[in-house]
Amino acid sequence: MNPDEAYSKSFDPELARRILVFARPYRRTVILALVAILVGTVVANLFPLLLALAVDRALAPTEPTPTEQRYQTLFWIAGALLALRIVDFGARFAQTYLLEWTGQHVLFDLRSAIFKKVQRLHLGFFDRTPVGRLLTRITSDVDALNQFITAGLVGVLADIFMIVGIAGFMLFLNWRLALVAFAIFPILMGITLWIRRHMRDSYRNMRLALSVVNASLNENLTGVSTTQIFRREPKNLERFDQLNQKLLAAWLEVVRWYALFFPLVGFVGEVGVAAALWYGGGEVVRGAVSLGVLVAFLDYTRNFFQPVQDLSERFNLFQAAMASAERIFLLLDTEEKVQDSPTAISVAKLQGQIEFDQVWFSYADEPTDADWVLRNVSFKVEPGERVALVGATGAGKSSTVSLISRFYDVQKGAVKIDGIDVRSYTQASLHRGVGTVFQDPFLFSGTVLDNLRLWNPEIPGERVMEVARYVGSDRVIERLPKGLDSLLGERGAGLSTGEKQLLALTRALVANPDVLLILDEATASVDSATEAQMQEALERSMAGRTSVVIAHRLSTIKMADRILVFKQGRIIEQGTHSELLEEGGYYARLYSLQYSDGSVPSDGR
Repeated sequence: MNPDEAYSKSFDPELARRILVFARPYRRTVILALVAILVGTVVANLFPLLLALAVDRALAPTEPTPTEQRYQTLFWIAGALLALRIVDFGARFAQTYLLEWTGQHVLFDLRSAIFKKVQRLHLGFFDRTPVGRLLTRITSDVDALNQFITAGLVGVLADIFMIVGIAGFMLFLNWRLALVAFAIFPILMGITLWIRRHMRDSYRNMRLALSVVNASLNENLTGVSTTQIFRREPKNLERFDQLNQKLLAAWLEVVRWYALFFPLVGFVGEVGVAAALWYGGGEVVRGAVSLGVLVAFLDYTRNFFQPVQDLSERFNLFQAAMASAERIFLLLDTEEKVQDSPTAISVAKLQGQIEFDQVWFSYADEPTDADWVLRNVSFKVEPGERVALVGATGAGKSSTVSLISRFYDVQKGAVKIDGIDVRSYTQASLHRGVGTVFQDPFLFSGTVLDNLRLWNPEIPGERVMEVARYVGSDRVIERLPKGLDSLLGERGAGLSTGEKQLLALTRALVANPDVLLILDEATASVDSATEAQMQEALERSMAGRTSVVIAHRLSTIKMADRILVFKQGRIIEQGTHSELLEEGGYYARLYSLQYSDGSVPSDGR
């Protein structure tokens, strides 16, 4: 069970204040909605008074009245009722529309704020945070805050207005009758508090159970191929049924308390009505109170307990909103560890000199000795030089590439481009000058053209096809039903890994990186024929560009001007392919194992 998905928090004024910051731009609309609520409250409380007038002046007049006058009185009261109902309709429409309008705009602003924040966070944050949890923040957590503003906070004000208004009219009509009706109020509040506590706990357990079921669904859908390969369907179904049974039991517990709450509150409310009827009826019999006043009073008494019941419901909204707000603001307050400094510079062109100056790097925030991925790494790549990074898995190659693009910041030392620390560049200019192709390329849902130019309309389709022919991905594009306009599924569904890799390489070159092209195992997943095609394209695209390649194929290694050999986070050898083989050191052994018989060394870790 993930406690992050449950809630049992009380109302937090500070969190509420931060939520209301998002509603501040729409305060005029909220004020208009409150005015509409006030108008609706007053109008709603006038209806029983008109009924009292109808009874006392026309239906059962306390004094002898001509029939014609009684008909006329009924006519005017009926007209007044109709006019008030029209005003009530307008007030309710304005209240509902204005609140929902405000809520949807706050929803929009919150989603935008979260999305902007997520876009700015460094990759280390995503290494530790499940994507599903972030989606929950943008969807259900944001919706809980919308409910807090529209139905929660303003709803509480509306209920309070209604309770105060009804109580005022009741006291105005007959204070003795009002006190009789109010006598039941402490009992009602005691029952409400008792049930609310159980409803809160049961709802919390349901949210926990729902979180577990959702996690299980996500895991099983993501790993469905593994499930089918190992014939785990019956076992997985059995496990899911167990979790689903717990969710069913939790939901039924919630339903049980809800089913008890509403009839019980209704029953207690009717006890109040009965008490008012008994006492008020006696007053009518004695002639101390008119029949019309009693009719109006019974109507007020019934209406009085509805907002009290609604207030308990609002409390659940408040709790949900507080927990959601805590999670959302925790995300919005997350430190942006990779961000532009106030003095960051923007350059139009990079010359391409890369230097690692005694770099120490770890993915841990407070690394121990065992956590360092790179240990005192120093090397320099001259402009236009092609360098290959070689080493066993976990040696630090991918981390080195990530630091050049400043996906992470180093803990010690400095990574420099053109003699300037990468932290001194704006990220926009740095990434504009650095083209990156990863081993597992990501393709977005959309057309091929959108993916290759990343929705930049300034890049014409002709330019995209020119680069595609240059790389050799034009054959992939042309076999698709609509060419560049063909729609790709999620993550490029329907394309082979090699085809995705070709499109990713095309995308990197379409962006036309100024001087630097970084390739992260770009040819590791393609067949020999495709590799030969890509190698030819890489030779052309690397010409004149500083290139850093994580090499897994011998063909990639041989075309490098220099090879850096990594082992346990350190550079232990460097030189050309032939020079390193002649030395007979770690690279020679690595080459013999990896490129002769296909096995991979353990790197001693």
